Amino acid sequence: MLPRDELLKRVENKEDIARVIDKAEKAIKTWELVMTDFLSPPVLAEVNEIFASLTEVKIVCWGGYPQAERQRVGIHREEVYGDVTEIPLMALDVAGNFLFDTATHRDFLGAILGTGIVRDKIGDIIVLGERGAQVIVTPEIGEFLETALTQVRSVPVKTSKIDLSDLKIRPPKKKEMTTVEASLRLDAIASFGFGISRSKMADAINNGDVRVNWKEITQPSYNVKDGDLVSFRGKGRLEIGAIALTKKERYRINLTRFV
Repeated sequence: MLPRDELLKRVENKEDIARVIDKAEKAIKTWELVMTDFLSPPVLAEVNEIFASLTEVKIVCWGGYPQAERQRVGIHREEVYGDVTEIPLMALDVAGNFLFDTATHRDFLGAILGTGIVRDKIGDIIVLGERGAQVIVTPEIGEFLETALTQVRSVPVKTSKIDLSDLKIRPPKKKEMTTVEASLRLDAIASFGFGISRSKMADAINNGDVRVNWKEITQPSYNVKDGDLVSFRGKGRLEIGAIALTKKERYRINLTRFV
């Protein structure tokens, strides 16, 4: 069986990861592809990290489209085939006239949870402005929501099943930039990338508003590395690209900001 205690020592989201390990052990016993519900980005990051070191089981992750934040994980023995096409998902269109009563992501999520559905059954919610939203869910709750989800805020809505290919995904806006820094400190690089003062960025880090690879980092002096993804609550994300040492022994860092 899997080294549960050792794996749990390495993670922050112990309860969530323990449930994933339970699924993995079931996959080992049954020789089947075993599914989790939707996992949040921080949990997904830890799942990918710990399962990369295991040889008995492999995972496939899918949330309905390549940039999906919340995804389900399929776990299988190395000898068993596993593919994203085998991960069951359903997409719903939640249509209404929100021109005079704008609804946010939180409003749509609240309306869905108000029907009695638990968060783990809900993937990404794609807000379409005045037209409504599209929601990715586990198939077993899709038919229920078609009849149960009839209102968001004060707006009557019609909830209907659509194909995943009909999701209206907007490519994220991004800005490429380069900075030269004396160190790889998180506060220095993130302050440049997000366009705020270093002191304000340090405060945001200390307050827990910044994550690196979906893990909360509260030390402004934390050193980033190429490939890291820095997320700043309410400000978007910053991907750390190639890092090169200049002749003056400073760091030239390529950055991509997603908003």
